[in-house]
Amino acid sequence: MAMPMSDPSAWATAMNNLGMSPLGLSTQTLVPDYDPNLGMMTDYTSMNPLMPGLGLVPDVPVVKEIIHCKSCTLFPPNPNLPPPATRDRPPGCKTVFVGGLPENSTEQTIEEVFGPCGEIIAIRKSKKNFCHIRFAEEFTVDKALYLSGYRIRMGSSTDKKDSGRLHVDFAQARDDLYEWECHQRMLAREERHRRKMEEDRLRPPSPPPIVHYSDHECSLLGDKIKDDVKFAEAVRVLLTWLERGEVNRRNANNFYSMIQSSNSHIRRLMSEKAQHEKEMEEAKEKFKSALAGILGQFEQIVSVFQAASKQKAWDHFTKAQRKNLDVWRKQVQEIRNMHNEQLMGIRREEEMEMSDDDMENPSNSKHSEDSVVSQAEALKEENDSLRCQLDAYRNEVELLKQEQNKNQPQRSEEENTHSQQLSFLQQALQGMQTQLIKMQEELKQRESDLEKSLDDKQQLKKEVQTLKEGLQNLQSLQHTAAIQVGIISTFLHVHPFGASLEYICSYLQRLDSKITTSEVESLLSRLPCTFRQELTGVGASLEKRWNFCGFQGIKSL
Repeated sequence: MAMPMSDPSAWATAMNNLGMSPLGLSTQTLVPDYDPNLGMMTDYTSMNPLMPGLGLVPDVPVVKEIIHCKSCTLFPPNPNLPPPATRDRPPGCKTVFVGGLPENSTEQTIEEVFGPCGEIIAIRKSKKNFCHIRFAEEFTVDKALYLSGYRIRMGSSTDKKDSGRLHVDFAQARDDLYEWECHQRMLAREERHRRKMEEDRLRPPSPPPIVHYSDHECSLLGDKIKDDVKFAEAVRVLLTWLERGEVNRRNANNFYSMIQSSNSHIRRLMSEKAQHEKEMEEAKEKFKSALAGILGQFEQIVSVFQAASKQKAWDHFTKAQRKNLDVWRKQVQEIRNMHNEQLMGIRREEEMEMSDDDMENPSNSKHSEDSVVSQAEALKEENDSLRCQLDAYRNEVELLKQEQNKNQPQRSEEENTHSQQLSFLQQALQGMQTQLIKMQEELKQRESDLEKSLDDKQQLKKEVQTLKEGLQNLQSLQHTAAIQVGIISTFLHVHPFGASLEYICSYLQRLDSKITTSEVESLLSRLPCTFRQELTGVGASLEKRWNFCGFQGIKSL
């Protein structure tokens, strides 16, 4: 709204307090730092009217200015009066209640007054000198509340119908509440979607499905069962097949061979268990020997304290030393007794186990004889079954040989090709084995190189740590040397004819008794541009004096 105004700077000041851009007062720019693309001043941040320092919070009072509009004038309230009361802000509030309007006010007047606060969507004016204004954004409501308490006058009239006192407050509108609820529901949906995505990401993957039985899968599973590494997975597949009921007369021999292969792993598992038990026993023996060595050392320490508590040595200690020796001796004795009890407990447990074994030996001998007999019978039965299977396999082999002899003229060429293919496959297998051996050697070499590089890295870290410590010590030495140079410079500047090295050292030793003459002399000789040594006197009174020449060096530069 471009219009002539009597005092445009007041409106600009009021708009600046509101954090709004001073637009459309005239063709000239009232605030030179205003950036129209950003909607705010470049050197000033946008200010919230509810923040401290804007009049609504009594921290730092703000002087409100007179605001001139096209058809009315706004006069600020008395700054000594308390701020106008407002109701609680409804959620998502974009509508304000404006009371105390002049009777002759129109919607155009209301838009002139509250238009600079922000974009107005709707104005609902009542006949009883109040209205409701709905803005496009929530933050514009705070700017509109800033005008609460202003006195409004239409033009230059003094009629009561042309004047009033504005009261601006929050208003509860269903449209605002509906938009706020929609926004909250959208945020809730986004949160649920985010949580679901996070749960899906963290959910462990489902196990792979087990394939159904086939001759090809059976052959693969038989190889896996024989492998110690893949045995657990293969047994799970075999168990699933058995539970599904996929055994029949045609594939019963295959299942029997797989079950027999599974049974062959019992010896391996028992040997592994025995090996682990052996390792556990070795660890126990090692622990016992280490504990016995520790107890021996404790006994030596206790004997040392007992020897120190004798009259020959005890009289030469002070009271404080005797007190410490008593405390230490008691502590060592308590720790020794505790470890002795632990070792004795271990030995008692071993003796009890040995006695239990002796008690169970008579009964176990009978059970062991019965178990040996039953195992022998089971082995005999298994041997008979294996013999029967071997005879059946031999018969099948003989039948196959007979059939092969009959069909040998027809299949001679095929056998040659098969033999060639087998030879090629054997050669390829040998080549792959050699490559595997080479790769294993390369892997071992790389592991050794990696261990060497790790050792070098640790060594480099230690060297870097030592260098850092040396650098810190050097910095501390440089700091003390700089302090000494400043003190010596001040001292020699006070003595224009110079001073001897002993005189300078005596002065510095008053400040720090650890300073030596050689340190001071080396420090002075390292700075020839600042300190100069001269010979003064004649004959026997010849003396070396140090002079301060720092200013001469600066002049020469």
